[in-house]
Amino acid sequence: MVKLLLSWDIKPGYESEYFNFVYREFGPGLIKLGIQITEAWYTAFGSGPQIVIGGVVETPEKLSSILDSEEWAELYNKLSGYITNYNHRVVRATGRFQL
Repeated sequence: MVKLLLSWDIKPGYESEYFNFVYREFGPGLIKLGIQITEAWYTAFGSGPQIVIGGVVETPEKLSSILDSEEWAELYNKLSGYITNYNHRVVRATGRFQL
């Protein structure tokens, strides 16, 4: 299994719209694409990304297919209206907390 790690900061003034989008569209959209969400972290104080989300997929090929899909592009484009400092990376899933 591989893990997709996503991180970003919420644009100031967009918090309410952002959380509404994430709960109603982004999270369910990830699940529909085949990404099993394993964690979601919100940093209230301190440095580092404000949001970190992790999700696993069975194979690197399946994840690559997801990230190349039109459905992912639509989700990302909507998300990008609410965030800055987006980053993603793919790591081999260990079953432990990963950043």
